[in-house]
Amino acid sequence: MTDWDNSFTGKLKGGMVGSHSFGGATSFFRAPYSRDLQGVDVAVSGVPFDIATTNRSGARLGPRAIRNASMSLAWERPWPWKRDPFAEMAVVDYGDCEGGLLSVAHMEGHVAKILEAGAASLLLGGDHFITYPSLCAHAKVHGPISLIHFDAHTDTWPSSGEGINHGTMFYKAAKEGIVLPDSSIQIGIRTTNDEPLGYKILSAADVHRQGCDAAIAAIKERVGNKPCYITFDIDCLDPAYAPGTGTPVPGGLSSIQALEIIRGLVGVNLVGMDVVEVAPSYDHAEMTALAAAQIAIELLCLYDECRNTK
Repeated sequence: MTDWDNSFTGKLKGGMVGSHSFGGATSFFRAPYSRDLQGVDVAVSGVPFDIATTNRSGARLGPRAIRNASMSLAWERPWPWKRDPFAEMAVVDYGDCEGGLLSVAHMEGHVAKILEAGAASLLLGGDHFITYPSLCAHAKVHGPISLIHFDAHTDTWPSSGEGINHGTMFYKAAKEGIVLPDSSIQIGIRTTNDEPLGYKILSAADVHRQGCDAAIAAIKERVGNKPCYITFDIDCLDPAYAPGTGTPVPGGLSSIQALEIIRGLVGVNLVGMDVVEVAPSYDHAEMTALAAAQIAIELLCLYDECRNTK
């Protein structure tokens, strides 16, 4: 009997791996760990950062929790996708952004190195501020970015003089021209912000009333074919589905609503992705981490389909 662990011995484009979920190294869906980006299509990496939170901290433990939860989902091709993203693309777990986590430039450089190698980046957070340095890196490659933003909060509040935090970075990104608000959309919002800065808002109530198909149509109409970045704050989901987060708000999307919307976005010009704000200290039975892992693999499947339809 051969003793192996796909996280160390797996080959690129080896497909999903059927193995027990209770042992082995906890890489993202058992993808092989590697810092060699030659020939890589997507690098998945964690950013264990949470000093920009405004309520409960703990999202620095999110990347580890998401990877751990992904182990129980890694045994077959994600349903209902027809393509195995690990067979169609060369995907590696690039590990975490280490050191320098107080520096925007350091986090931006982490993503920039991935993009410079010709790979796409899927980040696991970490608090939502990590999206800002990621957007900075993407904008230098693709130009100003259209943002597809799943969240309970707009994160477009101006800084109160205490510096930017995980509620201010999309204000900063808009003001700096990194993000194009007039071709960006925020889904699941259910907190008050009287100055949307030009972002289109599709509230959680809108999704509940109008349905997923209407949300998909609104997103596609808004972003068109512009290079777009999907950021998914796990608090977009109702706390019933994702209690383990720093700023939960009742009335959010269900897991199936979020997944159906993501699955309907095939055809957008997707260039980057992240899943953020998992705080496992407040989780129950890995509910939040499992939801985040599922959303992350759905984004990977979506990226594969989008690049296949270009």
